[in-house]
Amino acid sequence: MKAACAAAAAGRDLDAVEAAANKANEATRSMGVAFTGCTLPGADEPLFTVPEGEYALGLGIHGEPGISSHKMDTAEGIATLLVERVLAEEPARTAGGYDGHVAVLVNGLGATKYEELFVLYGTVKKLLTEHGLTIVHPIVGEQVTSLDMAGVSLSLMYLDPDLEELWLAPGDSPAYKTGSVTAGQRREVVAHDEKVAIRAGSPESAAQAEELLPLLQALADMSSANEASLGKLDSIAGDGDHGQGMVLGSTAALKAAKQAVAAHAGTSTLFDVAGAAWSEGAGGTSGALWGAALRELGTMLSDDQAATEDRLGRAAIAAARRFAQLGEARPGDKTMVDATAPFADDLTARLDAGDDLATAWAAAARAATKGAESTADMVARKGRARTHGTASLGHQDPGAVSFALLMSGLADRLANS
Repeated sequence: MKAACAAAAAGRDLDAVEAAANKANEATRSMGVAFTGCTLPGADEPLFTVPEGEYALGLGIHGEPGISSHKMDTAEGIATLLVERVLAEEPARTAGGYDGHVAVLVNGLGATKYEELFVLYGTVKKLLTEHGLTIVHPIVGEQVTSLDMAGVSLSLMYLDPDLEELWLAPGDSPAYKTGSVTAGQRREVVAHDEKVAIRAGSPESAAQAEELLPLLQALADMSSANEASLGKLDSIAGDGDHGQGMVLGSTAALKAAKQAVAAHAGTSTLFDVAGAAWSEGAGGTSGALWGAALRELGTMLSDDQAATEDRLGRAAIAAARRFAQLGEARPGDKTMVDATAPFADDLTARLDAGDDLATAWAAAARAATKGAESTADMVARKGRARTHGTASLGHQDPGAVSFALLMSGLADRLANS
């Protein structure tokens, strides 16, 4: 962010700003330790716990647990370990490129006192200097926290002349200030909360959209009922917010869908606005994937006419396959694709065989559930869980589980409609 903002302030074009951000990211190495886990707002317990007398190494800033546990050490011992880890990937020094200059950030994770951070930095400075490095504008404090987590992270950015110039450029924001920034021209921008006009569908399509609304209600109900269990499952090798994200996304989608139905929208618009709302409401990777899947469903339907059962089924297949297309995952990677792929394959086969939608969907939901169960025997090859190695072995992938749960809930709703 610092590099990108400095590049923009220097008048570089958008492509150059992006290049500066990518360059800074590639030149940065970080490692952190946690003494306690963090607790999400509204949760009854932390995402993970650290045994008494130990600390976790390699935690995630979103609250993911560390990749290994170590016996509690002194500030000097912990600083030595962090420095060793980040220096392990030091690039070669070159003329006109990286020449031993480094930006240093000792970052508190939320519940670590500043005095402790400066004590640790003393050892970091000593070790880096002994390694022949020149420290450029070090920062010690809380810059990126993880709620109430007790811990610290060390980040080094290996600087070339351009990155050093961007790092040293003055900056002024509510949470970060460095150097002296000349006041720029003040611009006042008034934001208008404008509602997007929803085009009314044909009477037939609008009527079908109203009939399909309970399916989105079922998604929201199932997400809410399983919020805690999905969050707990996600905390094993993730950040523990999957259940919360599913609730936020499905609730936002339902609200938008109700407004669309009230405006007499057709089925295509129904799922388009629901998908957009899910993505915006949930955020994160799964939110974007679910949003894209619902919007894909919408593109397969029409606002001008009602869809047949077969068309609805084919649209659901396209939506399910969208997860793999966007996530670039394959069966066996221990992701939600291990549930979406068998669901799509089985639904295709059942519809091709002439099954009605409710029967075909029930069978496909069982295939999704079986696929989700199979992830317990896999080691993650995609997503945040992959950095934890075998930590998730024996546990199902939360994305696959949530997909299977929701498809099973829809199967029950279709069977009773």
